Amino acid sequence: MAGGAAPAPKQDELQPHPAKDQLPNIAYSEAIILGFQHYLVMLGTTVIIPTALVPQMGGGNEEKAKVIQTLLFVAGLNTLAQTTFGTRLPAVIGGAYTFVAPTISIILAGRYSGIVNPQEKFERIMRAIQGSLIIASTLQIILGFSGLWRNVTRFLSPLSAVPLVGLAGFGLYELGFPGVAKCVEIGLPQLILLIIFAQYIPHVIHSERQVFDRFAVLFSVAIVWVYAHLLTVGGAYKNAPPKTQLSCRTDRAGLVSAAPWIRVPYPFQWGAPTFDAGEAFAMMMASFVALVESTGTYIAVSRYASATPLPPSVLSRGVGWQGIGILLSGLFGTVTGSTVSPENAGLLALTRVGSRRVVQISAGFMLFFSVLGKFGSIFASIPAPIIAAFYCLFFAYVGSAGLSFLQFCNLNSFRTKFILGFSIFLGLSVPQYFNEYTVVNGYGPVHTGARWFNDMVNVPFSSEAFVAGFLALFLDITLHKKDNQTRKDRGMHWWDKFRSFKSDTRSEEFYSLPFNLNKFFPSV
Repeated sequence: MAGGAAPAPKQDELQPHPAKDQLPNIAYSEAIILGFQHYLVMLGTTVIIPTALVPQMGGGNEEKAKVIQTLLFVAGLNTLAQTTFGTRLPAVIGGAYTFVAPTISIILAGRYSGIVNPQEKFERIMRAIQGSLIIASTLQIILGFSGLWRNVTRFLSPLSAVPLVGLAGFGLYELGFPGVAKCVEIGLPQLILLIIFAQYIPHVIHSERQVFDRFAVLFSVAIVWVYAHLLTVGGAYKNAPPKTQLSCRTDRAGLVSAAPWIRVPYPFQWGAPTFDAGEAFAMMMASFVALVESTGTYIAVSRYASATPLPPSVLSRGVGWQGIGILLSGLFGTVTGSTVSPENAGLLALTRVGSRRVVQISAGFMLFFSVLGKFGSIFASIPAPIIAAFYCLFFAYVGSAGLSFLQFCNLNSFRTKFILGFSIFLGLSVPQYFNEYTVVNGYGPVHTGARWFNDMVNVPFSSEAFVAGFLALFLDITLHKKDNQTRKDRGMHWWDKFRSFKSDTRSEEFYSLPFNLNKFFPSV
């Protein structure tokens, strides 16, 4: 324009990478193979938790196989419920590590020390765990379906979501490479091959069909599993220490021989639950910590499913159904409670397939293989270092989902820098202190005569996501100036249109319940 002022550049032109409400390039193909991948990935937690806890309860390989079958069966039911009636996100609901600490306290309770019969001891401890889980489930059911959690999450901003979601993934670093290093000759090749199939081969082999990156888990597991079996039958671990053999050999899980051919888990299969007030309070605190952690994982799942940011009402609805999942865990007897699987959230990022139908197919595999015990045990006997290699990649993806919300925040604001830096640093530092103290002394920093009270304090401060998320939300609210600039610094102007369920047509399309059930579970 000669003689006139140059036109002002558009906002997107000022930003080399404009902020995106929804993640692009996400596919929604339905595939049985993709569902089977989700099933394989969630087996890690399903196997590790019962393997660690059942022997302490007095159970043998047969009890361990039955508990794994039960946990797998309940995970299938909960995943179907969550994807159909809960958040409707492609989220897998599996076992939770958060419940392990109060479970161990129940196992170590003095009233079981005099029981000589291992089978009787196992069943009595299991019934006590069931009673505590049943009581603990009421917390999430009430917070979720009453809308109380909706009122809390309305205060979440992109700024406070960064530490919460980030440490929901990065905070699980202890389950990553330390697990790989337990048998580095198996775990490291698995990690390297997974990265090669997922990241490098697609750049070398250009194809319209995304095969290698989408099915990287299957390709890499098949190769490394065969390689691990060849090492086992070749006598590579013949003279190795028992701990090494347990981690490296493919024939030491003891699940295939112990598992029944066909068995359908059913409620109260271990007997009538027993209840103890102190243990129930400790389990309720673990349930609350799992609630906070799963909130961060739900947000990551919505990101990798290319959905709009979760409306608080939909998140609250999902929490209510997650509480029902914990109730089912207590009724069936799974040793631990239920929560969103962060490893499967990472798998969404790897495959770039955000279809809830794929996750529902994986739930079908869970139910099928939990009933056909022998077949399911074959896949459940995958060496733990292979699973740990998955975690290195998938937990990193979940953490990076949290970092992606930085695009909505003002990183030039000192208020933003303080909240991010302080909450993330203490989110890593405080749990490190609690965990180190526990390893050295055999008990946590809070050590009184009431074990249940110790768990109520030690468990939340041992969770990276809980500490970081709580601090970030508290600081973000209390250091909040009621002016437009602070809202922009927090990124609230990006999330305003997603505060209500029906304020954005994309949210309504994605999160609406089927069969006209919205009138029973209102989302506004």
